[in-house]
Amino acid sequence: MTLADGFNGEERLRMVGDRLSELAAWMGVGLVFNVVSQKLSELSRDLLGCEADEVLAVNLAFKLYRIPDESVCVENPRDKLLRRVKGLAPRVVTLVEQEMNGNTAPFKVRVGEALAYYGALLESIESTMRWAPSKRARMEKGLSGKLRNTVACEGRDRVERSEVFGKWRARMEMAGFELKPLGLHLAQSLEVFLLRSQGFTVEVENGGVCMGWRGRTLTVASAWR
Repeated sequence: MTLADGFNGEERLRMVGDRLSELAAWMGVGLVFNVVSQKLSELSRDLLGCEADEVLAVNLAFKLYRIPDESVCVENPRDKLLRRVKGLAPRVVTLVEQEMNGNTAPFKVRVGEALAYYGALLESIESTMRWAPSKRARMEKGLSGKLRNTVACEGRDRVERSEVFGKWRARMEMAGFELKPLGLHLAQSLEVFLLRSQGFTVEVENGGVCMGWRGRTLTVASAWR
């Protein structure tokens, strides 16, 4: 089950569901994919159709960084969502975010962070996607918009508000979550996949799996309960 919102419309999510269904069928795994249109502020197990004893897993991969926090509005939707998710009593919550200080950092620091981060990301794309120039061009165009929003917009106009793992960890803990360190076997599996291209790095640090390019951590994945 997935939730449609302003950034992920139903049509786009149904395309994802079709692809997941194909993969599930290929692997011989049963999959029922439903798209739910629901306000985040009204999330509940009942509205999601969860039984009382049903195991619930929540995936917050690249979701929270676009939700405003206390620096944008007093309601603090970012932390409010985390508390709402905690109220669903999930068995596991996965968090995957960019490792970049692009939220409340001063302008000069934010520019430096953005240039270093996107510089490494674009370098990795150029190095690994030379065989697909048209696809690479589309990715670079999309990233240019994200970079521009990070450094040129303020207030509600800036939707790119990434934080480093230490800040995400503090937010999760304040919402009542406990970090469940990811095992080395996961990092090793990712390493086998990523190291097909020289330059990628995978490390386990502070309970999260850090994936990067030539010494620069780009993404951190973690699990919570």
